[in-house]
Amino acid sequence: MEEIKDLKEKGSVKKRSKLLTLSPYLDEQHILRVGGRLQGAKISTEVRHPIILPKGSHLTMLIIRDAHIKLFHGGNRLIANYIQNQYWIIGLKPMIKGILRKCVICLRHKGITVQPRMGELPAIRITPGRPFEVSGLDFAGPVQMRPYKGRGYKSVKGYICLFVCMKTKAVHLEVVSDLTSQGFLACFKKFVARRGHCSQLWSDNATNFVGAARELKEMFDQAKSNLPKEIAELLANDGTTWNFIPPRAPNFGGLWESAVKSVKNHLVKVLGNSTLTFEEMSTLLAQIEACLNSRPIGELNDHPDDLMPLTPAHFLIGESTMLIPEPSYENVKLNALDRWTLIQKMTQHFWQRWSNEYLHLLQQRQKWHKSSPYPEVGQVVLIKDDDLPPTKWSMGRVTGLHVGPDNQVRVAELKCKSTILKRPLNKLVMLPKDNN
Repeated sequence: MEEIKDLKEKGSVKKRSKLLTLSPYLDEQHILRVGGRLQGAKISTEVRHPIILPKGSHLTMLIIRDAHIKLFHGGNRLIANYIQNQYWIIGLKPMIKGILRKCVICLRHKGITVQPRMGELPAIRITPGRPFEVSGLDFAGPVQMRPYKGRGYKSVKGYICLFVCMKTKAVHLEVVSDLTSQGFLACFKKFVARRGHCSQLWSDNATNFVGAARELKEMFDQAKSNLPKEIAELLANDGTTWNFIPPRAPNFGGLWESAVKSVKNHLVKVLGNSTLTFEEMSTLLAQIEACLNSRPIGELNDHPDDLMPLTPAHFLIGESTMLIPEPSYENVKLNALDRWTLIQKMTQHFWQRWSNEYLHLLQQRQKWHKSSPYPEVGQVVLIKDDDLPPTKWSMGRVTGLHVGPDNQVRVAELKCKSTILKRPLNKLVMLPKDNN
């Protein structure tokens, strides 16, 4: 160090030295120590005149790591207080933070995951189209139901199947008796019969959904094999494309997760401790569905003719389900063409309001504004599991990265000890790289 050379030759350090305020000196063994102002303190010599160590040296790193281990992986202040009793290290706090960032045990228990930037909205969310043509799907429950009225009943579990329109946020609710694929298929047939054909269906990776998707595909394949070529081609184009979000990634399905939260909010307040029959539960869910479809999806504009806010029910029945109906046009003399023009004008008016009042509300990113560094292919990471403590989290090596339309990575493929997994980045904890 330059200061040691100056002390040997001149007896003092230069004015531009960073050690000038410490009044450094060399002891009998030519070790650089702090002179300071504590000569009169009744403390040991090591504490009164600690050894000065440079920033970034290998010895300094070993001392900080040793203190970190001796203090059972303590934090910044505990390590700094322990070290300063014997050493005065230049730039101690940044070095401690660097050591903690490279400690695998501390990283495992902190569980700080990778958080990518909030993605762009897909085209199916911002393109006008028929309600429920593209839908999200989820289950809620269980809820206790009774098989019949009266005393002496034994309650059974039931579930709520929720469909949400990806364009208008309209909600469709059905009661399901179990979580089997057959039970869902019956529910899906009722949904299609009432809301029309669903070309794309999005859901998580629940086993009943995966099984139902497989059975639907088998039904379409079997129907195509037993029909003439023209009808088979028509049926093939009429199938439902089932898309699954990555496993353990509920934020990818925030639209239906938010709808489930709203349904539970109404259901808990109304139901309380009561147990309803299947018919009573179906009626209650139909009324909750009407309430949810009457929620405004945009702000009320300043146009004098638009006195009511736009709701999902406007796209389903032309008006809000929880308001007084619009004036009847039965006594107005209109021919068939004029009536058709009126209906088309109303529909186009709703979609125009949807474009003007609702779309701009989707512009802002309420969170996840910046992307954090994501792991590279071949890097070892921890796989976060909310059902296990950090010490039980498994490790995996990144074998592939899935890049989205906005060139952002949000999903990674991992090779574990016995299987290959696909997980979102917000379930991965990056481990420090070995620079050596």
